[in-house]
Amino acid sequence: MTIPDFQAVMLPLLKFAGDQKPHSTQEAIDFLANHFDLSYQERNQLLPSGKQAIFDNRFGWAKTYLKKAGLLEYPKRSQLQITARGKEVLNSNITQIDSAFLEQYSCFREFKYKTPKTISSNKTRLDIEVVNQTPEELLDYAYQEIRLNLAKEILEKVKSCSPIFFERLVVELLVKMGYGGSIREAGQAIGKTNDEGIDGIIKEDRLGLDAIYIQAKRWTDTVGRPEIQKFVGALAGQGAKKGIFITTSRFSDQAKSYSPKSDIKVVLVDGEELAEYMIDFDLGVSSISEYKTKKIDIDYFESN
Repeated sequence: MTIPDFQAVMLPLLKFAGDQKPHSTQEAIDFLANHFDLSYQERNQLLPSGKQAIFDNRFGWAKTYLKKAGLLEYPKRSQLQITARGKEVLNSNITQIDSAFLEQYSCFREFKYKTPKTISSNKTRLDIEVVNQTPEELLDYAYQEIRLNLAKEILEKVKSCSPIFFERLVVELLVKMGYGGSIREAGQAIGKTNDEGIDGIIKEDRLGLDAIYIQAKRWTDTVGRPEIQKFVGALAGQGAKKGIFITTSRFSDQAKSYSPKSDIKVVLVDGEELAEYMIDFDLGVSSISEYKTKKIDIDYFESN
């Protein structure tokens, strides 16, 4: 079963609390996960931010909406309990609770319309429907869409640059990722070998305990398995054990599945991954704004 949206969680949650006893938040989450027959993977699938499980987030907003409408209350920390109003709703044999239903309560309307009433959005590469998303999901998915568009723009720009610039970009990125010591040291090693398909050598760490051999291809065509085999052969010829093959294009399935029958380790970085790394390590990009989402610190208030 797919993960239910937060509105679909509301009625089952209220029914769970219908015995009028206080229940822990975790107890409710576990019950609802079983109710919706969620698999282990669905139960633990994370938001794009990687900070919280999607189902836990949707449960949290279902609980908040019911609380703001006066159908649930929180008798103690991390507990929930049905209210008299909530019991009345259950006794009415209602078949669905959603945001529209809760708007009959003034306390809910006051809560909901402190923020803009509607959010409009076009479908994106992430294929997101905004109607049933929680605020965190909307923020996360909007961030991911901005990032996807930025990565695409970066890759197009990299492809239009000169081979020399691309070599310098590879050096800067690897140094930012912790390889090669300094830009100067790493730069002196790139573009000089040009031996059997090897474009450069860079230190694995600042101490130079091991070396990583590099091949950088500013291509538009797909890189196939033969190119990877040639690179592995070049590494073997140098007695090297580690290599990075970076391209602005993509690798074929055969190239990705190729595994050398030796202890040589090759990492493949395609154009999309290259752009993602550039974003992660602040290369060729600049920050224009930052947002921090916060939640209440229950421990602070419990200590008073």
